[in-house]
Amino acid sequence: MRTPRPLLAAAAAVAAATALTLSGCAGAPAPSHDQIVQGGTIVYAHQQEPACVFGGWIEQAYLSYQVLDNLTSLTADHKVVPWLATSWGTSADGLTWTFTLKRGVRFTDGTPLTADAVAYNFDYWLKGGNSTAAVWLAGYYRSAKALDASTVRITLAKPYPNLAENLSQAYFGIQSQHALQTRTQAQNCAAPIGSGAFLVKKWNRGQDIVLVRNPHYTSPPANALHKGIAHVAEVDWRFVADPTTRVAALQSGQSNAIYDVPAVQWKALGAQGYQLEKYVTAGRPQQISFNTQVGPFTDQRVRQAFAYSLNRKQIVDTIGRGVIPYEGNGGVSRTTPGYSKRAADEYGYDPARANQLLDAAGWTGRNADGTRTKGGKALTVTLPYGAGSIINADGASILQGVKEEAAKVGFAVDLIPVPQSGLFSGAYSAPNTHDLSVGYWTAVTAGILYINWRPSTKADPNYSNSAFYNDPALESSILAGNSAADPAQQAADYGKAQQYIADHALSIGVYDRLSTLAVSPKLKDVWQEHAQGGPTFYDAYFVR
Repeated sequence: MRTPRPLLAAAAAVAAATALTLSGCAGAPAPSHDQIVQGGTIVYAHQQEPACVFGGWIEQAYLSYQVLDNLTSLTADHKVVPWLATSWGTSADGLTWTFTLKRGVRFTDGTPLTADAVAYNFDYWLKGGNSTAAVWLAGYYRSAKALDASTVRITLAKPYPNLAENLSQAYFGIQSQHALQTRTQAQNCAAPIGSGAFLVKKWNRGQDIVLVRNPHYTSPPANALHKGIAHVAEVDWRFVADPTTRVAALQSGQSNAIYDVPAVQWKALGAQGYQLEKYVTAGRPQQISFNTQVGPFTDQRVRQAFAYSLNRKQIVDTIGRGVIPYEGNGGVSRTTPGYSKRAADEYGYDPARANQLLDAAGWTGRNADGTRTKGGKALTVTLPYGAGSIINADGASILQGVKEEAAKVGFAVDLIPVPQSGLFSGAYSAPNTHDLSVGYWTAVTAGILYINWRPSTKADPNYSNSAFYNDPALESSILAGNSAADPAQQAADYGKAQQYIADHALSIGVYDRLSTLAVSPKLKDVWQEHAQGGPTFYDAYFVR
């Protein structure tokens, strides 16, 4: 989850080891040339509107992917392939990366893509231009320097073998240096200048963003389905918060594609002939973390009791109708390289064990509502959640199921729906504001563990550590995984960290965060990019 709020200094966002595609256009037979309609406007209904096109939140990444190109791209099997960079390599000690850039690429303001521009972008991210890009590179990045017009050298403080994978996330989209230096922050927020397949034509706040085709586009990623400019002339990216309204717009022909398909509508839309795409984002799943600094969850037994009290799989399977996958791992999702099934299976449904643990922790009384008490205080715990932003309608129903299950052993869970404005302002980010925290972070590697679990100190606060838990032993395992060159060793180190999180009941998984699409049969070759699952419209075209 990337939430661009002052008190939450980074995240989210992002990414994918594997795409789970239920029906894909890439493998379908290509239509004859006379069936392809050149031009036209894709009307796409998305569920929420970000503050800027470029930034550190996944919703911004989906948009900026259309207008900015990255150095690298990811395939469905997690292979890193060229985009703006044609090749790259590392030094023997892993501290120097060299990227060779594609020649002849120009930004949409007419300035050329150069090594200087790329180096400037790296420094821009680290100096506050994108807090999510910054937290991925913080502690590793030292400098970027142009060796010549098309070669850039990145110097690191310590080895970071997954740098090329991480640079495929849209948080690392390359912008025009000239635009960043001469335009206002507001201008670059609303219409960043990249070298992408589209550029921002107009933003009607609260309604839509109109993207227009870049007529000079020359730099698609190696895994694109065609070369040259985009087939369609425009993309009308509309903001439609209500899921029922999005589905109705698709069925009526008012939209050609929609995002975040409700689980209850999934099978029906497939039966009606709509192309369905489902991508399980890698990184941190939708999980519940415990406040280990203040309140009842400072006691590990109470944390474990809460975990055992929930039949999480049944809740998710009931609400998710086979579309939303249950996820038990509180550290990373199943599509993340280095995923630990053992950690995911740590806490099964065991209400008897939950009751024993609560008794042992001293919560032996009961009030008239059945809520456990200790010393006259009720076991009431607060769980704020980003309603309609971080948590969609299906997710809110799942949290209601969590509340009802926990009540059976004596927890009174106070669910607090928080609007986007309150969530992003940091209203519930401090330890004294909540007992439980729910959310996700998209990523392409298990390195997301460092962002979520790096110790938070006064000198170096980590607002993404939602459990407020600090332990150098946990940090050490994650750091070892981040710098391990051997994938097997990476998996072992990251697995150790996930098991630590499970053993200490710091966080429990609930369900995997999804990116879903439903697309009209008249619109072809819409696919989900493989770093974060966002829709890709560069290859899309209409058929007669």
